[in-house]
Amino acid sequence: MMNDRDLMENMLLLEKGSCDLYMHGTIESSNRNVSQTFNRALNDSLSMQDTIYSKMAAKGWYSPQQADQSQINSVRQQFAEHGMQ
Repeated sequence: MMNDRDLMENMLLLEKGSCDLYMHGTIESSNRNVSQTFNRALNDSLSMQDTIYSKMAAKGWYSPQQADQSQINSVRQQFAEHGMQ
């Protein structure tokens, strides 16, 4: 049986997947009205994702890993090498 944490994790994953689909729909739309509809759905989905994340974080169920300075420097160097500053 799933507990509340499992349910919230599944909801968050589903919402992230929805965001990805809506973002691609927004980018790939050939019609402005369709693009705007996808964009509104994306913004709604991002808001729901943020709400779920905030509730999980408040309960201590979701704590992203903090990057240390060496990890930050490594990523910065990778972008610099590819001209993406």
